[in-house]
Amino acid sequence: MLRSRPRTPEPYGRPRRRRLGPLLPPVLWGAAAVLWQLTSPLARRDGAAARSLTAGVFCAGGVLLVLGARRGPLKELHRAREVARAAQQVLLRPLPPRLDGLTVAAGQLSVSEGAAVGGDLYEAVATPYGVRCVIGDVRGHGIGALGAVAAVLGSFREAAHDEPDLGGVLHRLERAHARQLRERTAHPAPAAEEFVTVLLLEIRRDGTLLLASCGHPLPYRLGPEGARRLTGGEVLPPLGVFPLPAEPPVHEAGTLRPGEALVLHTDGAEDARDAAGRFFGLAELLADSARTAPAALVRRVHTALLRHTGGRLADDVALMVVRDDGRRPGPRPEPCRARSAARLPCP
Repeated sequence: MLRSRPRTPEPYGRPRRRRLGPLLPPVLWGAAAVLWQLTSPLARRDGAAARSLTAGVFCAGGVLLVLGARRGPLKELHRAREVARAAQQVLLRPLPPRLDGLTVAAGQLSVSEGAAVGGDLYEAVATPYGVRCVIGDVRGHGIGALGAVAAVLGSFREAAHDEPDLGGVLHRLERAHARQLRERTAHPAPAAEEFVTVLLLEIRRDGTLLLASCGHPLPYRLGPEGARRLTGGEVLPPLGVFPLPAEPPVHEAGTLRPGEALVLHTDGAEDARDAAGRFFGLAELLADSARTAPAALVRRVHTALLRHTGGRLADDVALMVVRDDGRRPGPRPEPCRARSAARLPCP
C-alpha cells in the first residue's frame, strides 16, 4: 500500500519560489551585463565613451538588483503592518459615538513609533447598572505593556456586565492582572515593579456618578463653571502593589447633568513637558473647551500635546470624553443575575 509523503509546511507568507520571483529580472540583467562586458568588442575599447557605457550598464543592473531585493521585504512589511493594525483595533477597539444616551469619544497617543496602542487602556460599555468606563495606565509604555493591557481590558469587558458593584469589578481586574504576571514568566518581578493604575466610573441612568480609583488621576467635569476635577473618596494603591481590601471603597461623586461632560485621562497628559521643562496645561485647555464636542475635544487635546512637546512624548497618553446631551432617566433594567434566575435574557 502506497503512503503519501507528508508535505513540509510552507514557511510564513508566500512560498519561497514566489519570494524569489522579484529577484529574477535584475539577476538576468546583471548576468547579461557581465556577459556583454566579457564578449562585446565595444566593452574592450579604451575610449571614454566605451567606459561610460560599460559603467552605465553595470550601474543599471545594480540598481535593478537592489530594487528587486527590496520589493519582497517591503510587501512583507506592509502585510505585517496591516495585521498589527487589525490586532490593535481588536485590543483597543474604537468606542461607539453614542452609548446609552451618552456621547462618547476616546483616543490614545503612543510613544512607540507606528503603534496605535501603548501602555494605556480605556473602555466604555453599557450595562444593566449604567454606563461603566475604565481607564488605566500600565507601568512602562509602548509595546512591552500590551500583555497587561489585554488582561485588564478583557477582564473588564466581562466583569462590567456581571458584577453588581464597582468593588467586584476591581477584584476581577486584580485577579486578571495577577494571573497575567504568573503566566508571563515563571519568576515574576517584584510587585512594586509590575502595577497598573485604574479608574472605574459608573454613570447611572439618573446621572449619579460612582468612582473607584487605584492610583489613577480623577476625571475633570466640564460644565458652565469650566473644568473642575472630581474630588472625594479614598484612592487605593495601583493594582499589583498591595492586595485590595475585601470591600474596595466606591465613592459617589455627584450627578452628571445634561450638557456636562467628564474627561478621563492618564497622567501622561498632565506630565508632558516642553523643551523648557514646562508642564502641559490640561486644565486650562479643558476650561476653554467646555462646549466642544467630545470627538473634537480629543483631537484638540492631542494636537495641543504634540505641539507642546514638539512631537516627542515621554509617555503614552489616553483620553476619554463622556458627555450627557440630555438623555432622560428611564427605568433601571434588572441586573443580569436576577434576570438569569427568572430565565430572562440578559440585556
